[in-house]
Amino acid sequence: MRNAHDQHGTHYERSIDAQLCAFNSAFADLGLRFRWDAQMLTSLATIDGEHARVAAYLHAHQPHLLNAYSADFLSDAILAKKRAHTPEVLPTRVDRQEEAHRSGFSLSQYFADDGVPALAGA
Repeated sequence: MRNAHDQHGTHYERSIDAQLCAFNSAFADLGLRFRWDAQMLTSLATIDGEHARVAAYLHAHQPHLLNAYSADFLSDAILAKKRAHTPEVLPTRVDRQEEAHRSGFSLSQYFADDGVPALAGA
C-alpha cells in the first residue's frame, strides 16, 4: 500500500504529464518549434504563476522570439491555447532553491537585481 507521500508523487507526476501534453500541444498549435520535457516543467514550477513561468522560459531559452513579440503577448497566446487543452495549473513547487540548483535553472542568471533582463554576455 502506498503512503500519502507516494500518492502525492504519483498525482504530481500525472499533473506533470497532463501539463506537458497541454503546453506542447499549445506550442504546436501556434507553430512554435520547441517542446518542454518534465525537467523543464518542474524547474519552471518553482516560479509562481503560469504567465511568469512562460515569460521566464521565453527570456531564458527563446529570446529571439522577443525581437518580434512581447513576452506578454506570447505568454498570453501560449496560455490561451494551453488552457483549451487543460485549464488546470501545475502547483508551484515549494522547494524552490533546491530544485533550481539541481536543474541548473535560475532566474537570477537572466535578470539583474532590479528585475530588468540581463544582457547576454554582460
